[in-house]
Amino acid sequence: MTNDKLNKIRHSLAHIMAAAVGEFFPNVKFGIGPAIENGFYYDFDLPVMASGEGGLSIEDLPKIEKRMKELIRQNVAFKRKLVSKNEAKKIFKNQPYKLELIKDLVSKQITVYQNGEFVDLCAGPHVKSAKEINPEAFKLTKIAGAYWKGEEKNPMLTRIYGLAFETKKELLDYIEKQSEAEKRDHRLLGQKLNLFHFDEEFGPGLPLWHPKGALLRQIIEDYCVKEYLQNGYQLLRTPHIARLDLWKKSGHWNFYRENMYAPMEVEEEKYVVKPMNCPGHILIYNHQLKSYRDLPLRYAELGTVYRFEKSGVLHGLTRVRGFTQDDAHIFCSSDQLNEEIANCLKLGLKIFRAFGFKDFDIYLSTRPPKYIGALKNWKKATAALKYALEKNNLKYQVDPGEGVFYGPKIDLKIKDSLGRPWQCTTIQVDFNLPEKFNLTYVNQKGEKEQPIMIHRALLGSIERFVGVLLEHYAGALPLWLSPVQAEIINIGADHQKYAKEIYSKLLENDIRVSLSDGNLTVSKRIREAEIQKIPYILVVGDKELTNKTVNIRHYRRGQEGEIKLEELLKKIQKEIADKAI
Repeated sequence: MTNDKLNKIRHSLAHIMAAAVGEFFPNVKFGIGPAIENGFYYDFDLPVMASGEGGLSIEDLPKIEKRMKELIRQNVAFKRKLVSKNEAKKIFKNQPYKLELIKDLVSKQITVYQNGEFVDLCAGPHVKSAKEINPEAFKLTKIAGAYWKGEEKNPMLTRIYGLAFETKKELLDYIEKQSEAEKRDHRLLGQKLNLFHFDEEFGPGLPLWHPKGALLRQIIEDYCVKEYLQNGYQLLRTPHIARLDLWKKSGHWNFYRENMYAPMEVEEEKYVVKPMNCPGHILIYNHQLKSYRDLPLRYAELGTVYRFEKSGVLHGLTRVRGFTQDDAHIFCSSDQLNEEIANCLKLGLKIFRAFGFKDFDIYLSTRPPKYIGALKNWKKATAALKYALEKNNLKYQVDPGEGVFYGPKIDLKIKDSLGRPWQCTTIQVDFNLPEKFNLTYVNQKGEKEQPIMIHRALLGSIERFVGVLLEHYAGALPLWLSPVQAEIINIGADHQKYAKEIYSKLLENDIRVSLSDGNLTVSKRIREAEIQKIPYILVVGDKELTNKTVNIRHYRRGQEGEIKLEELLKKIQKEIADKAI
């Protein structure tokens, strides 16, 4: 089935749901009901019951769903009709939201669709009749509040969501995948594994990292920094605030103000917390005259930035207000551009594969309708991005006109173990900032020339990447990433000294290890270590003390049995060095 056909089915189901809701609530006021990814929704202004209770609850969804199936089996037709504005106003005279939509329409001819007794203002398209819909391949899933037209000043409507597919099997497969996704929710895992939390007293969208979470971040950052240094990057540090004039000069204040925090006053001057790292890197570049011999210059910073996100879009670590970017800016000459972009992409892929990601969706976003810079530069930059993709043998999709105003870009979405895409890497060519800040270098002819600037963030933000990583592995991180790599559990008090000897030996060999709480029973201690998803659980008792061994219980592989301590060290060290997944 084509996507167009499936979208028609989903859109038609939204109308059938509205018809069913109208039967249960005759005085309902209808909003809109489009097809969406994996399903559909419809917004309703529902009358309040005489008791004063709200008109709909999650318990009502099965009876609405049942009535929808009855309507589908009646094989109702979807009839399209063109009417004048005045006719439309008469049809929807008791529907204020429809009248508001009609008022906004420019066309004199308005499309309405009728299925059974239900008539809706709609451009379509729809199925010809309900027999094209499989009544066993949809399900109503949840109720949510939604502002009319998405604006907070408007009334709050009741939105009913539904899933819809071609077959019952596809529906059940999707529901199963969603159930698995809920178990992997990084917000729940963050609490369960004691990694981070959000606190209203501190502020929404601002994660507080606990010891294990902060250590996990550091492990990720240390690995990335090592890779950057090995690939010719130089590390920078820039402050969290800067004068407002800098952001005006960069253009952020004009183009990005709604995402920036309000200025603060310091000694009668206005300062802003940084939403980007690029102006600081540019000022470092401009601090000394550069020669063609200095290029390419690769500056990298794990820089924390702050962006105002509305509370409605905040979501765990994947959408926050303060986050750290693995940011870099490369300044290069025109003839270095192709290789620099190709190397950025190559490095990004290497890093992702080390973390266990092997499947990607890649997009090349080209020149938008409104842009700055010479057309020849856009063509050269776009060609360089294509070269990088093709040199790395990557399949990609072209996203026409979706580049940023200052240059084209590559966006890379990693797919997790459930096949869900996550936006992480972006590589952008910038014609705007080098011009605004008058960046130059002395070329081989002794003349001043403007360098090309590449913005690149490989992981995107550390916060989002941790969230993706947790969901990808359902919290059971590979050994090299685990904040605690091994926990030692002594069976009795007589084995405590030996447990401490093993603890010291592992620490000496840079293995992150903990001793279990001796106040709990052995079975509870093992269970707690499993809940915390610690890769190696090392149990020691009489036999292990006598043989100078440990008994391994591995989180993924199960019971592995007795092993000499020296052999254990080699085993763990090899697994860490190989970054085994």
